[in-house]
Order: sequence, then structure tokens, then C-alpha cells
Amino acid sequence: MSAQSTLAPEEAAPRSRPAVSSLARKLAASPEAGVIIACVLVFVGIAANADTYTAVGNLQVMGRDLSQVGILAIGESLVILTGGIDLSVGALAGLAGILAAWMNVNEGMPAPLAILFTLVICGGVGLWHGFMVTRLNVPPFVITLVTYTVAQGLALAITSGSPINNLDPLFSNLSQYYIGEVPVPALFFVGAAVIAWFVLERTYVGRQIYAVGGNKEAARLAGIPTARRITSTYVASAALAGVVGIMVIGRMNVADPSVGAGWELTAIAAAVVGGMSLSGGEGRIAGIAAGAILLEFITNGLLALKVSPYDQQVVQGAVLGVAILLDRARARYFGRALR
Repeated sequence: MSAQSTLAPEEAAPRSRPAVSSLARKLAASPEAGVIIACVLVFVGIAANADTYTAVGNLQVMGRDLSQVGILAIGESLVILTGGIDLSVGALAGLAGILAAWMNVNEGMPAPLAILFTLVICGGVGLWHGFMVTRLNVPPFVITLVTYTVAQGLALAITSGSPINNLDPLFSNLSQYYIGEVPVPALFFVGAAVIAWFVLERTYVGRQIYAVGGNKEAARLAGIPTARRITSTYVASAALAGVVGIMVIGRMNVADPSVGAGWELTAIAAAVVGGMSLSGGEGRIAGIAAGAILLEFITNGLLALKVSPYDQQVVQGAVLGVAILLDRARARYFGRALR
């Protein structure tokens, strides 16, 4: 009996180690799990050092800010999934707000129509991106950078550099109202994430998008309409940028032509932090949403901790750099090194 009791712990130890190793491998193979864990650790860590961080008002502010970053990141991630990139989302969001406000205030168009026309225009820009990338083989970086420049210029040209005021109350209703204690923009983000998740994970179109990002030529030979799938992601990205632009002018009660600068980098950062592979074909909406949440937790937390705005940019850049390094290490470890 004593021999058995002595040997039992020794026999149990080897069995426990493989279980721990298997769990570690599963976590390493799932970037979404790592980001979610990071979200919890960051939130708890900052909340323990900043009393105002968990206040209802601050959580509502984070919900509004998150909706902007998150919706842009979802659109950006769809493009990245196909192996592309969209550098125009920030400038296009800014232009969308200007267009909606200009049609409503300067042209007297009812707010619902102004919003509809703005989203159609944004969708048309995405269609243009898709055409240039798939039909004329223009690099995504180049054509979206062109749109970035043109959109910023148009926003300034339309407004002559001055904000547009006296917006229809509908704009503020979309951005400043609550359902219970939850800001409406946060619900828009959740809705966009759920729809994107359903399309990518539960439809044939979603599987085709992953296939195109994994190997475009193989997808084409398999009969997948690669041009259509790529174009659809650019249309979705541009339309979601339009949604963000409209929400922002409602939140500010003014359409400012300077809005949107640099948002594309934040969207890309959220996608990469969330586990999206820049080479395409890898990534999940759950990870993208978690990446956007993590960035918002950090950004708002640095404000709550009274960190200098200059230092905030350093921290955000460092987070992106670490995320890219971890993604490359994970991909190399599991035999999926980025090319």
C-alpha cells in the first residue's frame, strides 16, 4: 500500500505535464484567446490604479469610442483577409461625415436621404477600389492611398476648411442616445461584428473569402469568383467607414473636415492585435473585436492614469509592434510563417 501511494504522485506528474502543454499549445494557436486574456488583465490592472476607470460614465465613453475603432477595424479586417489593405478608411469616414452634413444643411436634403446617399457614395468608392485592384492590378496600398489623399482634399474643399453646424437632430440621436445604459453606437459595433461573424463563419461566401486570402490562384482554379469576393470586402470596408463618419458628426454635433486623420492606422492596429495575418487568409472577427476593445482599454486607461498624450502614442505603437512580433512568432512556430 505504501509503495502504491509513493508511486501514485510520480505517475500522475507526467500525465499532468502533457495536459498543461496541450493547453499552452491551444492558447498559442488561438490569438483570439490571448487577446481576450490581455483585455481582462489590462482592464483589471488599470481599474486597480484609477478609480474613475470603471465609472458608468467612463464605460459609456469607452463604448462610444470603441464603436468608431471597432467598426473601422471590422471593415479593414475583411480587406486584409483577402491579402489587401485599405488605407482610406479614416479619410473616407471624415469625408462621409462632411458629405452627409453638407447635403443636409447646405442642400436641404432630409437627414435619412443624406445618410443613404452618403453610404451609397462610400460603397461606390469601395467598388472603385475593387475594380482597380482586381481588373487593373493596381496594388491596394497605392489605390487606397490615392483615395486617402483625395478624400482629405475633398473634405477641405467642400467646407473651405470650416466646420458645418446646425445638423438635423437625427444625427445626434444616432450617436448620443442610450438603450438602457448602453450607448447606441456600441450596439452598432456589436451588430456589425455579429453580421461579419455570421458571413465569415456560417456562409459559403465567408469560406470563399478565406480561400481567396489563403491562395488566390488556387481559389480561382477552384471556381471561386475571386474578383467579386475581393471587391465585396472593399465595398464593405468603405460602407462601414461611412457609418463611422455619420456617427462621429452626430456625436460632435458638427462636421469637422479635420476628423478621420490617422484612424486607418488604429483600425489596422486593432486587426493585427486581434490576430489578423497581414498576408491574408487568417483571422477571426472575435479576435478583431477583442483587439479593438484592448486598444480602447489601453487608450482610455492611459488617460485615466494621466499619462502624457505623447507617451500614449509611444505605448500604442509599442503594443502594435509587440502584437506583430507575437503573430510572426506564432505563425513560424505553427508552420505558417508570413510571406
